[in-house]
Amino acid sequence: MAQKTITVTQTGSPIGRPKDQRATLVAMGLNKLHRTRELADTPETRGRIEKVKHLLKVGKAEA
Repeated sequence: MAQKTITVTQTGSPIGRPKDQRATLVAMGLNKLHRTRELADTPETRGRIEKVKHLLKVGKAEA
């Protein structure tokens, strides 16, 4: 069975944010505005998204 994925797009700037939030964006492969990544839908990824949800737009990945 194929693994579920989530599409994440960075919509907010990390400028002026705490270092841990910047590091979370980099860990997800996001470091510039409007960059999009498809990430595995795991509890770890959900936790990262929750930490910086104010800087992201989250959607379901297209099949």
